[in-house]
Amino acid sequence: MKITVLDMDTASIDGDISLDGLAMLGELRVFGQTGGKDTVALIGDSDAVVCNKTRITREVMEGCPSLRYVGLMGTGFDQVDIAAADELGVTVCNVPSYSSDAVAQHTFGLILNHFGRIAEYTADCASGGWTRKQYFSVFGREMHELAGKTVGLIGCGGIGRKVAKIADAFGMKVLAYNRDPERIKDIPYITGVPLERLLRESDVVSLHCPLNDSTRELINSRTLSMMKPTALLVNTSRGGVINEADLAAALRDGVIAAAAVDVLTEEPMSDGTPLRKAKNIVFTPHIAWAPVETRIRVFEIVAENLKAYAEGRPQNAVHFHKTV
Repeated sequence: MKITVLDMDTASIDGDISLDGLAMLGELRVFGQTGGKDTVALIGDSDAVVCNKTRITREVMEGCPSLRYVGLMGTGFDQVDIAAADELGVTVCNVPSYSSDAVAQHTFGLILNHFGRIAEYTADCASGGWTRKQYFSVFGREMHELAGKTVGLIGCGGIGRKVAKIADAFGMKVLAYNRDPERIKDIPYITGVPLERLLRESDVVSLHCPLNDSTRELINSRTLSMMKPTALLVNTSRGGVINEADLAAALRDGVIAAAAVDVLTEEPMSDGTPLRKAKNIVFTPHIAWAPVETRIRVFEIVAENLKAYAEGRPQNAVHFHKTV
């Protein structure tokens, strides 16, 4: 089997992730940066392609008649034309639920940074602020305990439930708005509520929902106006869940206190990003999913998926066609 890995640099830092599991399955070719290049030429006569953000369109599949398998380095599959895969007999497999621990951890890193003013105090110390003080403690930035605060989770799947568990350990009250209330009704520390109540009562609103027609720009001027003026908005889901211009205006006008985001509608960030110069916002560059253990796990499952497909027992198939 001929296997091609595309955009490997989106998942590996200086080759820190082993591809031995894939190499054992066939003849392997690896391309680091493939954005903007001729995808058909890169895939060539491969039987299988593994990719992250490269778009596998109808034109790509039609241009690669040997291609029978697309393995994704993550959960999302919107970069693949599933209808064309169905028509052309291409199996598509993803990696579900690989990053729940990592994203939940990162979410709380952003929350802790806000309430503990960690980055701000670090910057003060780096600039010599502590050396100029008379006393051992430096005040001046308002900090708050998490215990007793309310976190509202918009979306409470695997990641949301992990966040809820951590919040409970901190002594926080957990509210959740979920498309399937049955999934959370028996978790004693989560209270399912309507969206409006969640927005009005939460000290932290954290987004953990997929991006689809029902969630696109769910956070906008109307929903932001329902939040507490002291509230923090956290987004480690998808950038498109937020109307970024509306959020920038809300931060400017004090509608909410602050935001912390790991994702944007258009990535990477550009000069035209509406939130780039917004007040009281913290950014991380779409890395909530990216601890080394998480990335190792991704490629273990990617290799397992391809092996299972080759053996006629597909797993994690978004779309499946039987092998010949």
